[in-house]
Amino acid sequence: MSDLYAHGTPGSLIVTFYGAYGRGRPDDPGGPDGPPGPVPVAALIRLLGVLGVDPPSVRSAVSRLKRRGLLVAARTDSGAAAYGLSDAAHQLLDDGDRRIYGRPSPGPSGGWVLAVFSVPEQERHKRHLLRSRLARLGFGTAAPGVWIAPSHLYDETRHTLDRLHLSPYVDLFTGAHAGFEPTADAVARWWDLESLAGRHRAFLAAHEPVLRRWSSRRPVPPEAAYRDYLPALDAWRRLPYADPGLPAPLLPEDWPGGHAADVFGRLHTRLRAAGARFVRTALDGTGRAAATA
Repeated sequence: MSDLYAHGTPGSLIVTFYGAYGRGRPDDPGGPDGPPGPVPVAALIRLLGVLGVDPPSVRSAVSRLKRRGLLVAARTDSGAAAYGLSDAAHQLLDDGDRRIYGRPSPGPSGGWVLAVFSVPEQERHKRHLLRSRLARLGFGTAAPGVWIAPSHLYDETRHTLDRLHLSPYVDLFTGAHAGFEPTADAVARWWDLESLAGRHRAFLAAHEPVLRRWSSRRPVPPEAAYRDYLPALDAWRRLPYADPGLPAPLLPEDWPGGHAADVFGRLHTRLRAAGARFVRTALDGTGRAAATA
């Protein structure tokens, strides 16, 4: 569940909604205990309306996601128009879970995975696809055509390149940095750490006050929880891709990434389940209305 539209846009919020609540039972998002059901269009409009998205924008974004092959048209048991996730979208969201809901532990020294690729000129469109996918996985650029990431991304990288049929163009290597400059200095060349830190701080500025408001609030009203949780998830889900989880000794002392991850984790723990109750109510209400009609 990485970059699909800029965060806060209708398309991004819909992807985030399906990732959080649209893969299984509303009280067990993404759970394995039953086939995911399609979400009625009327419910989707209501659930996005709570976040300030008007119905035409929801319908337009759904159409774009359908054209991209992420959503598929369906009908509920009562015959209402609905949309479910395509197989490709399920795979995309499942892959994203490992990044978004759990931070890696690379250890003090880590290690590196290198991706070196060569694409024939007649297939140069795959060169752009390779670069964009490696960037989305969190790779930095060590040299032209040489991409680098912490070694804990090896399995995900291999899986992603195989799934996209790009593995014939890539060689992967693992090892240690043995160059002529300190590794921390090299890391500062391979990634734009200042930009990454700025993104973490922007997340904290927007969502740490939300966590403070909820820290002493009892009980947790479902609609309010949903209204605060989904935008936080929508903003957060890109950061674990932009920031690949570099070893702490290689980062500036005031690196905000750990604090941002902690804030999101606490919001997730505090609000997700209550938000699911609001989603369930919206889906149940839509189903009853459709059956009555």
